[in-house]
Amino acid sequence: MSTILIVILLLMLVGVLPTWPHSAKWGYGPSGGVGLILLVLVILALTGRL
Repeated sequence: MSTILIVILLLMLVGVLPTWPHSAKWGYGPSGGVGLILLVLVILALTGRL
């Protein structure tokens, strides 16, 4: 289950990168937020709490 969450978050991170035409005006805010969530989930998975 945690692997599926990490894969989905990775896809979300790629989707909100400001290089895509639909997100060019968003800036780095969404990708930073998703990246932070991904980092927290990876740390929880590595420590065994997820």
